[in-house]
Amino acid sequence: MHFQITAKILGILLVVFSVTMVPPILVAVVFDEPPLVFLRAFGITFTFGTTLWVLFSRSRADMRTKEGFLITVFFYIALGSFGAVPFIDDKGLGLSIPDGLFESFSGLTTTGATVIQGLDQMPKSILYYRQQLQWLGGMGIIVLAVAILPMLGIGGMQLYRTETPGPVKDSKLTPRIKETALALWSIYLGLTVACATSYFVAGMTVFDSICHSFSTIAIGGFSTHDSSIGFFESQLIETVCIIFMLIASLNFALHFFALKEKTARHYLQDDEVKFFLSIVVVSVLLVTLLLLNESVYSASTALRMSTFEVVSIFTTTGYTTAGFSSWPSIIPVFIFFGAFTGACAGSTGGGMKAIRVLLIWKQGLREVHRLIHPHAMFPVKVNHRQVPSEVMQAVWGFFSIYVVIFIFMLLALMLTGLDFLTSFSAVGATINNLGPGLGGVSENYANISDPAKILLCFAMALGRLEIFTLLVLFSPMFWRK
Repeated sequence: MHFQITAKILGILLVVFSVTMVPPILVAVVFDEPPLVFLRAFGITFTFGTTLWVLFSRSRADMRTKEGFLITVFFYIALGSFGAVPFIDDKGLGLSIPDGLFESFSGLTTTGATVIQGLDQMPKSILYYRQQLQWLGGMGIIVLAVAILPMLGIGGMQLYRTETPGPVKDSKLTPRIKETALALWSIYLGLTVACATSYFVAGMTVFDSICHSFSTIAIGGFSTHDSSIGFFESQLIETVCIIFMLIASLNFALHFFALKEKTARHYLQDDEVKFFLSIVVVSVLLVTLLLLNESVYSASTALRMSTFEVVSIFTTTGYTTAGFSSWPSIIPVFIFFGAFTGACAGSTGGGMKAIRVLLIWKQGLREVHRLIHPHAMFPVKVNHRQVPSEVMQAVWGFFSIYVVIFIFMLLALMLTGLDFLTSFSAVGATINNLGPGLGGVSENYANISDPAKILLCFAMALGRLEIFTLLVLFSPMFWRK
């Protein structure tokens, strides 16, 4: 294991991250707020990163896949820790260390769970900083670093493979990984600008439109208001939000080819997109019917509310307008389970990813067909191509580990004193990078214990790094030469 190259790259990445403290400083100046908290955070992060880089700058070892895993995990831990400084600082929010870490990890993993109350009265610079954390975590700051590291003579493919979501991680949009990262970030930035502009035209202020575009495209769910998107009471704003949540929940590779070839046929031909959108549409109709059956809203209001909540939860964004957790019957649990499927692979969303669920469904159908025709061949196909057996094995491996980890974390949370519904939804909301839960965490996570918050920070990291990237570090084989 080449720890020196790991420390060197970690130092470089921390220096890059320290620069992201500059925009909140500017926001503080614009709104006549003291910028000291972000100046301190910049100084601490920059100094630590520079020290690591100087100490190990002479290392010339090649970065292997092992170092890629190590750097990705360590960087998320470091980012979550240093990102918590403005929340913990007495000149900032003065949160406890567990609360600060929870808020920071929730932002960087685009989970959107929060321990903060009274957002409407908070300093604008802190509000902006929370949104920026989600925006950086959305596409993955690792991918941004991949575009920079080759300029410093450091290969980045190992980082890209450990960060990219989805069951297939070896495909690149362009021949060079740096060009791939730049292409992804160009699309990401373009969608953010388009989203912010649309929010502004729909009636948001400039500040709110920028902040909400960050968390919408990142599928994060942080808001500058306690009542989230419901604060604006605008159907037009909700419509803009729904459109961009759906766009951000699709595979960014499809966006790349759609722009490159100037056609939308890739969306229409992709099995994962069709599967995901069909689940969303059917669920919207079912929730609408359930709301009407319970006489909660009128027909038009029921359709409006169900569409927003289903799209928000199924894409793992976590915005709310009506507080679905208070709806009657099985509606809250039904909507919550949608986050387990999550968005499409290659998107900024969380969950198990629609492609994995689709493959498991197809595999189940194949086994049924085999019972009828034991000697026939029924290959699993996606987009008219046969799925390799190693991919199917990886999908089932992911699913089995996901279930085991979920159960262990559920039991661990219950040991901290939480009831079953709160524990179940808290684990589901964090490991799927959703945010809002049910029961005791339906509004925020401020009232759970510190051990529970630290445990959920681990769940957020597991979800963002898709479990294996983090768990591989606990394998003895990983540390052998």
